[in-house]
Amino acid sequence: MATKTSYVNTLAAKQIEQLREILVAKGWVFADAPYAHWRAKLDKTSVVAYQSGKLTAQGRGTADFVQFILEPEVLGEVRFGYEHILAEQENPEMFEPHAGIDESGKGDYFGPLVIATAYVDGPTARTLLEAGVADSKTIKSDRKIRDLAEIIRRELCGRFSVVPVGPEAYNRLYSSFRNVNRLLAWGHAKSLENLLEKVPDCPRAISDQFGRKETVLRALQERGRKIELIQRTKAESDIAVAAASILARAEFVQRLEQLGHSAGVTLPKGAGTKVLETAREMASRGGRKALEPFAKMHFRTTYKALGIPEPPRES
Repeated sequence: MATKTSYVNTLAAKQIEQLREILVAKGWVFADAPYAHWRAKLDKTSVVAYQSGKLTAQGRGTADFVQFILEPEVLGEVRFGYEHILAEQENPEMFEPHAGIDESGKGDYFGPLVIATAYVDGPTARTLLEAGVADSKTIKSDRKIRDLAEIIRRELCGRFSVVPVGPEAYNRLYSSFRNVNRLLAWGHAKSLENLLEKVPDCPRAISDQFGRKETVLRALQERGRKIELIQRTKAESDIAVAAASILARAEFVQRLEQLGHSAGVTLPKGAGTKVLETAREMASRGGRKALEPFAKMHFRTTYKALGIPEPPRES
């Protein structure tokens, strides 16, 4: 197994200060970072302590930092490298056969909505945990997402489903559903049904909590209605859901890049200031029609980019 080069944990304020003092004494070099108490670097390893309490470590020395500094001197526990063993003790159900469903692109103005479903059993769950598979939202590197997606596809041996909904298809579906949660329910049901064609004896599926569970159940076809569907908050802590999230994100990133080539401009992720600037630039060249092949048109960004009032939201 390759040495892990990234790590994420949550620390209390007192632990963050304690760690800072330890790293100062060990010669780490400190600097400021956005939304962070501090950033510390030594050789090619970087540690960032965010104001939210999240701590990240990246670089070749990540394993040494966690095993020889963070865990013994701050956390007082030994977990690094044994996550799959501890996870199996704490959550044995995660190692039983089941599917996880997640999506990517829901909050991104540009690009598709992608829904993925991944099936795991005990051996694949352990392998994916050892490989570093985690919720895609905790992984900031597109390259890391692609690498993990390759591992997941190889280990699952086809027992997964990816449903991409391009912007134009998304806009047509939204015009029909008039509600993002209903559209999501359709996508979750479609992806799960595709997975069940490959793994018909899958006993249950887990997804994050959104809208009403009955909305997804209504969208499922006959095969999908026979399994147990579980919706819960923080579902990404389940390895199957985490795997699905990475498969969906990898597909989203790839398709966003392809759309950017077609648009002749780099399409940024998210829905922030850079996105609005790009949308305004595109709209200035071709109005609404310049945005429709690349964007989710019901976002407020559309109206801001076009400089027109936003219509009242339907209840």
